[in-house]
Amino acid sequence: MPDDNSFPVEFDELLAAEFDYIAQTAAQANEDRARVSSFYLIAVGSLVAAIFGTQFFDPNFFTPTVSLMFSGLFILLTFLGVSTILQLARLRAAWYESMLAMNQLKDYMVSENQGLAQAFLWKTSTLPSKYKTGSVSYYQAVEVAVISGLMLGAAVLLLMQAFFSIGVLHWVISILMGALTVYVQLRIYKRILK
Repeated sequence: MPDDNSFPVEFDELLAAEFDYIAQTAAQANEDRARVSSFYLIAVGSLVAAIFGTQFFDPNFFTPTVSLMFSGLFILLTFLGVSTILQLARLRAAWYESMLAMNQLKDYMVSENQGLAQAFLWKTSTLPSKYKTGSVSYYQAVEVAVISGLMLGAAVLLLMQAFFSIGVLHWVISILMGALTVYVQLRIYKRILK
């Protein structure tokens, strides 16, 4: 007579398939984080290279119209930085959700077989927090926020250069705007993950 408490073989296969799917989604979230931040860095690097290339060939290149145009491009890159921060936060949250799902399966497996309890380092109770300042995702967010802050600082400086003769006050305003951008973007990242 079959044991009513035993599960069919398909059940074990279903658990293994679900565990594999969750592991793949977690890995995909990590890969996507690298792609998102790399895309932003390439976009910024291309524009900065274009500006430096033109400036070295023609020092009088920055007419008011060109300054306004580059200011607009830097503002666009700042918004792209905000979008990248949002994506990095969502991808960290997706990774965390995958880890919670994986740990739910592990908790179930341990409840069915106590011998498995020592096999898993991460348990639901020991999972790293969603917002963790020591994570690679956070470092990527800091990198994007700093570059985005530089982009807005440069945009403000170029905008003022189109209308005024640049002085110390203009530099201070640009630096403060850039620093404020970094702060706001990191607060956005934290708020999404808390």
